[in-house]
Amino acid sequence: MTGLPARLLAGLTAAVLASAGIVGTGTAQAAGTRSPAPATSSAPAAPTAAVPRHAVTGYWQNFDNGATVQKLKDVDDAYDIIAVSFADATGQPGAVTFRLDPAVGYGSTDEFKADIKAKQAAGKSVILSVGGERGAVSVNDAASAKNFADSVSGLMDEYGFNGVDIDLENGLNSTHMTQALKSVHDRHGDVVVTMAPQTIDMQSPQNEYFKTALGIKDFLTAVNMQYYNSGSMNGCDGKVYSQGTVDFLTALACIQLEGGLDPSQVGIGVPASARAAGGGYVAPSVVNAALDCLTRGSNCGSFKPSRTYPGLRGAMTWSTNWDAANGNAFASQVGAHVHGLP
Repeated sequence: MTGLPARLLAGLTAAVLASAGIVGTGTAQAAGTRSPAPATSSAPAAPTAAVPRHAVTGYWQNFDNGATVQKLKDVDDAYDIIAVSFADATGQPGAVTFRLDPAVGYGSTDEFKADIKAKQAAGKSVILSVGGERGAVSVNDAASAKNFADSVSGLMDEYGFNGVDIDLENGLNSTHMTQALKSVHDRHGDVVVTMAPQTIDMQSPQNEYFKTALGIKDFLTAVNMQYYNSGSMNGCDGKVYSQGTVDFLTALACIQLEGGLDPSQVGIGVPASARAAGGGYVAPSVVNAALDCLTRGSNCGSFKPSRTYPGLRGAMTWSTNWDAANGNAFASQVGAHVHGLP
């Protein structure tokens, strides 16, 4: 999700979806090695307004890669969920930590925490994203699941984060990640949990990412799949669609919508500009057409789902920084459209 050259993935065969019972339904930054944050803190995570029915998610870059450098207070008000990118792996399996990059301009950690509180006071959720394209966090047994939950919960308490985003692009174990996220939820009942799988990770409910999403369905906020850096993939009708089209967005969203997730848990994730990803950028008008197709049955391409999903959560972009570098086109155009959905 860092906008480095895409890893093109070949479209899977229709048999994969057929075996899962879906066909025909119509339907980073480099991680460091640092000490983990304390598992407990006297300061509880700050409360926030509930995530709106239709929400816009944006990733905020805790590094400078050529996009506009921002502080959290600079992030456009259209973003309802701001995912701070990224938490880093530590020397302890499964554990993560977070440290501000001096490149983003904060004079102190307290200034950063104050910006989090200000966004929350404005009704926004600020969460911590784990992973990224180069992320090296691995949760593959009970011990690493505990370390992950302890460290994430500790960072939520320390910084006031409202939750966690799972953006692990180098493999995921559904059994132990589900265990870890349930543990975080047990400690923070109002936790905001989002996920940003790659397209190949959500082609079937039998995939580990999809199984994790279904395993935490009772408290999952949204899956904002990355509809980019992908190449061609199968849609829910078994046909192959190319990235960068409205059909790619709608036909792949349909797999999740008909594969067990609630519409309120599905969002469309796209790059904020052509520079933000190796491939798959679409204009805001294309994102809006896909949102209309899925929620209202209008503005569809050649693929049209057999039913509509008016409760669709919304859209996500990588990143608020690349959006700012592109004149905040995503925030102004897609943001307004998401907030106007039925």
